[in-house]
Amino acid sequence: MALKKIGKQTVRLEAPPSIIATSSIVGPKEGQGPLAQYFDTILSDDLCGQKSYEKAECKMAMDSADKAISKAGIQKEVIDYMLSGDLLNQIITSSYTAREMGIPYFGLYGACSTMAESLSLGSMLIDGGYGDYILCMTSSHFSSAERQYRFPLEQGTQRPPTAQWTVTGAGAAILSREGNGPYVTHVTTGRVIDMGIKDANNMGAAMSPAAADTIVQHFKDTGFEPKDYDIIATGDLAAVGKELADDLIKKQGYDISNVFTDCGIEIYDSKKQDVHAGGSGCGCSAVVFCGYFYDMLAKGLINRILMVSTGALMSPTSSQQGESIPGIAHAVTIERMV
Repeated sequence: MALKKIGKQTVRLEAPPSIIATSSIVGPKEGQGPLAQYFDTILSDDLCGQKSYEKAECKMAMDSADKAISKAGIQKEVIDYMLSGDLLNQIITSSYTAREMGIPYFGLYGACSTMAESLSLGSMLIDGGYGDYILCMTSSHFSSAERQYRFPLEQGTQRPPTAQWTVTGAGAAILSREGNGPYVTHVTTGRVIDMGIKDANNMGAAMSPAAADTIVQHFKDTGFEPKDYDIIATGDLAAVGKELADDLIKKQGYDISNVFTDCGIEIYDSKKQDVHAGGSGCGCSAVVFCGYFYDMLAKGLINRILMVSTGALMSPTSSQQGESIPGIAHAVTIERMV
């Protein structure tokens, strides 16, 4: 009998883990956006002194992990598990980072939903008594993702208005059995939802049904209502997907518009920066949460947030073969007090 499960898709944690430290590293473009003051490191060179963008992403991930561990005041040897994933084929960024870290490792692939996925699984591991400290992290890089999923950078392909800008960034969070919060109290695991969208330049439309499905199910499972949250933040629906998700959720009887935002909208200044619909990528929700939202929680500016990282579960091969884009969204409730 699943004693901690409530409703169809949600777990209520009996011993909610504390997020004792976070770190965030972003690229130059993200550092020019409105959240610059909340990031630990803003790169002046998106190659990070490396020979390729893929190596640069590994360097970002490694530096973010080291920074979070340092801020937590612990040694990496006490960390029980590292949970991480990214967008590159065979999650090479995370695996190469794990190789250097030497921490027992679970490699995850949830596309851009990976930050909430890692927090979900890490929290359940700690609540289940399987560890005391867990490193949860993810990353993305505009230049590595763009040439893998779409076109060579040198081609200078014109982007449609629905296209999003993959965030260059890495975020890491340390979960602990002990701590003063904020705490992960609920986990709602998403379902794969596919409404037949095939356009890799319109991921907001592909992911928004999954975001709506998870958010509505979270309310049904927990009994929470939109007014119970200070912020409900999706991961990277950006302008197009956020509008669609808001409409889909309203059609199911919930109006979240007063507390609804999206990390892909928050991270860039759409009036000054040419990012089309907004931000995307694993690093999008990772750096916005680990930087901006975590700071708001720590300072008591908000008390409860529903973090809903969203992912488009496609691959270069599936896109080339004309397959549709399945979407996924995982949600975690994070509170200052329990």
